Amino acid sequence: MLKVAFICVHNSCRSQMAEALGKKFASDVFESYSAGTETKPQINQDAVRIMKEIYGIDMEKEQYPKLLAELPGIDIVITMGCNVQCPALPCRYREDWGLEDPSGKEDEEFIAVAKKIEEHIKELAARIKNKEIGKERADEGRVSDL
Repeated sequence: MLKVAFICVHNSCRSQMAEALGKKFASDVFESYSAGTETKPQINQDAVRIMKEIYGIDMEKEQYPKLLAELPGIDIVITMGCNVQCPALPCRYREDWGLEDPSGKEDEEFIAVAKKIEEHIKELAARIKNKEIGKERADEGRVSDL
């Protein structure tokens, strides 16, 4: 199964939300991971609360802030919109979702970002299923080059 990494600077908000929503909406298509170029001691508590309220997901149950080096081999890298370059994270496909960081803002901002991430996750899963991003090679089990 393909491995998708959601990357942001601190791996405390958007990338954590994306990992959780990837597991909820696309676990039949890809494995979801998240990491950052730096980490914070814990996941953003507003993001934790919003994800529980809207999706019934407790991100703190199975997730924690991680560095890029802690990830397994990744097929697809998705950056959240923080202009993060990941030269040490090889992959077959990469894209940026251009999401604003809701940290320190009102709940409406967190909700809007969560809904955008949900939409992107579902679109990504559909593109993988339709082989628009690439196809899985049986010999490697990874996305083939475009």
